[in-house]
Amino acid sequence: MTTTVIIVNWNSGALLMECLRHLECQTRKPDRVLLVDNASSDNSVTGAEAFTNITIRRLNVNLGFAGGNNQALAECDTDFVALLNPDAFPDPDWLEHLLAAADKYPEAAAFGSRQSCFNNIENLDGTGDIYHMSGLVWRNRYGKQQQAEDLVPREIFSPCAAAALYRRQALVDIGGFDEDFFCYLEDVDLGFRLRLAGHKAIYVPEAVVHHVGSSASGEQRSVFSAYQGHRNLVWTFVKNMPGILFWLLLPLHLLLNLATIGSYITHGKADIILRAKKDAVKGLPRAWLKRKQIQTNRRTTIREIWRILDKRLIPSKFIR
Repeated sequence: MTTTVIIVNWNSGALLMECLRHLECQTRKPDRVLLVDNASSDNSVTGAEAFTNITIRRLNVNLGFAGGNNQALAECDTDFVALLNPDAFPDPDWLEHLLAAADKYPEAAAFGSRQSCFNNIENLDGTGDIYHMSGLVWRNRYGKQQQAEDLVPREIFSPCAAAALYRRQALVDIGGFDEDFFCYLEDVDLGFRLRLAGHKAIYVPEAVVHHVGSSASGEQRSVFSAYQGHRNLVWTFVKNMPGILFWLLLPLHLLLNLATIGSYITHGKADIILRAKKDAVKGLPRAWLKRKQIQTNRRTTIREIWRILDKRLIPSKFIR
């Protein structure tokens, strides 16, 4: 099984070199490391040439996480691609465990890591993404103290692409990442489309990375991440929710958006949320055209999508 590790970099500073040092120590060496630099201004790729089997692509413009990964995917010919953020530092057997899971679960096309918080390894940065029937998305177990249940492999909706393995051909078949997303939720959208194409996703607890998180774009509640995330949340639902589920769950999705708008306005952030939702609505014609193609090519059943959705009336994201 051949593998390319793809790292998309943007002004990651010293974190990128630390990531590459960890990657150099893998017990299962990748066949190639492809580093895509999104027009960084901090010279963070300086010195990267010294690492093994690395190819560096310097872009003239910032294409975001989605566009940068697509650029890399277009020149890959390996069986698998492993995506790794510059601020995610893998344990030495990270790639070995992901590839072992790929061999064990041939029905799956995506494999997620156990992400621990860099500054507190007892706390989790996430064990895969959860997609609620309303269209709300969150990273499972984010910020929680690690428990025995977190060491058990299981099916997940989709992996966090900060540290994930994919079957390359499966990504090619669905067209890779949606570059309109730029970044944030682009991996959830990708995971949803993989599911619609008939694939599953598996959480691999033995594959551990230590994730700094939000190192390039700012804190999780920054203007940039809030805008991108809340715009892309709408497009993810509209593009992917299949058949009758779309119409049955649309009122709940609208209610979610209205509640989010109200919350942001209450906290004095009306400009961020209103701009995000305005641009989401402006992008609906393009999203609807994509929906038609995605749903035409759907290979899985509506029952299967319903099974994997989080259906709790109060999502666990809000349960403390």
